[in-house]
Amino acid sequence: MRRHRHAKIVATVGPASNTPERLKALFLAGVDTFRLNFSHGSHDDHAKVHAAVRALEQETGRPIGILQDLQGPKIRIGTLRGGKLDLATGDRIRFVREGREGGADAIPLPHPEIFAAVAPGQELLIDDGRVRVRVAGVDDAAIDADVVVGGPISDRKGVNLPGTVLALSPLTEKDRRDLAFGLELGVDWVALSFVQTPSDVMEARGLIAGRAGLIAKIEKPSALEHIEDIIRIADGVMVARGDLGVELPPEDVPGRQKELVRACRRAVKPVIVATQMLESMVGAPSPTRAEASDVATAVYDGADAVMLSAESAAGRYPVEAVSMMDRIIRRTEQHRLYRSLVRASEPEVEDSPPHAVAAAAATLADAIEAAAIVAFTSSGTTAARIARKRPNVPILAATSDAAVSRRLSLYWGAHSVLGPEIESYEAMVDRAAEVAAAEGFAQAPDLVVAVAGIPFGRAGTTNNLRVVELGRKASGV
Repeated sequence: MRRHRHAKIVATVGPASNTPERLKALFLAGVDTFRLNFSHGSHDDHAKVHAAVRALEQETGRPIGILQDLQGPKIRIGTLRGGKLDLATGDRIRFVREGREGGADAIPLPHPEIFAAVAPGQELLIDDGRVRVRVAGVDDAAIDADVVVGGPISDRKGVNLPGTVLALSPLTEKDRRDLAFGLELGVDWVALSFVQTPSDVMEARGLIAGRAGLIAKIEKPSALEHIEDIIRIADGVMVARGDLGVELPPEDVPGRQKELVRACRRAVKPVIVATQMLESMVGAPSPTRAEASDVATAVYDGADAVMLSAESAAGRYPVEAVSMMDRIIRRTEQHRLYRSLVRASEPEVEDSPPHAVAAAAATLADAIEAAAIVAFTSSGTTAARIARKRPNVPILAATSDAAVSRRLSLYWGAHSVLGPEIESYEAMVDRAAEVAAAEGFAQAPDLVVAVAGIPFGRAGTTNNLRVVELGRKASGV
């Protein structure tokens, strides 16, 4: 199976999509990686989906990625008398650490780390920012605050603290159990919520120990202050615009999205743009024009992947949502302005032989109108380096590692092919021609560009480039 697009699609699995039949329909419609949201569902539920996706792999002969998304800490108020409280702008309210049910003078907030971190003048946002309060005073037991934007609040509504770094690990006990379970299953990627600092990523990385790729979800403004280090430590990034859009002014989010995509591209790390991309398709068979433009903007920015959440997990039209996203991506990438816009945001290539060879392969493939680039990769890095240039040529990522082949389903432009390790120049030439022809990307006398590292099989040694004419011997370049 060949996708006629470069950007990838991540789809969240839920009640609307968790059967083998529906998963197959979503894959055929365009899903490249399935997201398991561990904020919902039991371990048994997720294990069944994992098994169904792996069976689908066997049936279709194509690697499919599975991303485990950990819930992370959830900061919420407690329960209220009567279950609801109406707050008016200008009211003085009090949050308390202790207590089960309260009113405006004793709203339970059972999170001691908040009392230790907030200071007068800082804001707390309740229910995704629908209600805003400003701290007037704080001690160990209570926080007094003035209501800046009033409205109703109810039991267990979420609380956001923009600009406040909490002494709170992104991994709760639930997350640790979920992570151990996911790694035992064999997930390909793990998405870490509530990232505030580089040390949060290091903690998760130590637990994962190379058994899956680590995606840092950028949903806290504090993460943006350390973004270069976070990107360096993580294996990829998710632009989680839901929570990020609560804690940042909405007008700042589009620019931050572009910055994050560009920074990940420069670092050769995949980046997913997520949240509310086709939100109206939860209940409608087609998106709004604004939503279609939103997906297209992420594609023009050069994002590796775009993600569906409730649209595919709980919506009435999950297959239609994936098909629509596929169509938007393809039409955007075919637009006459796409190449110029993607190239305009192209980062500088690092001054090293592996990066230079990968960039040269992409440039050469475009110049000679090659049918494909065949990247022989043991870790996925060679394919990722080529993809950073966003060539107008398909990238066939040939690897002998099944785990790597699945992770590559998240990378821009990479069509992953599983096969034996190459051990010589002659094998590289023959295999490049064979793969390009077998996967339907080329036929004689098409040209393909083959890229590999020597010694073969050693990660990170991209240093050799060959031009192969199908049906003839290769010529060195």
